Amino acid sequence: MFDLKEKDVWIFGGAGYLGSALTGALDGLCRKVVCVDLAGKAESLVREKSLQQTRPYTFDLSRIAELEPFLDQTMATEGVPAGVVNLTYVSSGGTPMKDLSPENFQKPFDDSVTSYFVIGRHLAEKMKAHDGGSIVNFSSMYGHISPDPGIYPSPMVPNPIDYGASKAAISHLTRYMAVHYGRDGVRFNAVAPGPFPHPCLQEADPDFIKALSEKTPMGRVGRQSETVGPTVFLLSDAASYMTGQVLAVDGGWTVW
Repeated sequence: MFDLKEKDVWIFGGAGYLGSALTGALDGLCRKVVCVDLAGKAESLVREKSLQQTRPYTFDLSRIAELEPFLDQTMATEGVPAGVVNLTYVSSGGTPMKDLSPENFQKPFDDSVTSYFVIGRHLAEKMKAHDGGSIVNFSSMYGHISPDPGIYPSPMVPNPIDYGASKAAISHLTRYMAVHYGRDGVRFNAVAPGPFPHPCLQEADPDFIKALSEKTPMGRVGRQSETVGPTVFLLSDAASYMTGQVLAVDGGWTVW
């Protein structure tokens, strides 16, 4: 029931920190993987990891007007996917809330949330005519809770409000689309990762990593590969009666 060897899966943001682990795993599990990321990133990942079943594509998802033509062109070459994963995000980064402009607050909604909507709707419309499938969006624990300012010592800035609000929108978009496409055999679910700091940050700021770790019942931050299993589960027939769910992968952060 976990078998993906006859399925083609597309992954957006598949060459990032979490995405690269997932792309590498899917390369060994699927018939074909289409990895979409910013300029040169997917190609570099395929080359560095010697991936055999992965086709690299370059596209900037903020180019919303060009997104549907890109999807159609890719399907003309690669066929309609049975599974889709979207890990992309946009954020204002380290801007304190008091200095955040309305334009920068709005950007994740214009670029990231809108691209999730366009990708989900456009591919689901194609997938429903090809025996359905599974679409997995990446939300975040900060789409459901607020960051604790106490673990972000100055000059660090807490996880930005535009990121959390846009991830909350992605969680709810997932639920809406699950309802809309449920009778068409296209399942929509989301993964909500908890603390998965990049190794560079872990090495540079061990005190911050310790503070993050202490916020979880498991007492540690997430490892790069630990969103792979939950995502593969949601893509597979093992989750055939699951739709509209947001699966927390956060070491228990959100349970206390």
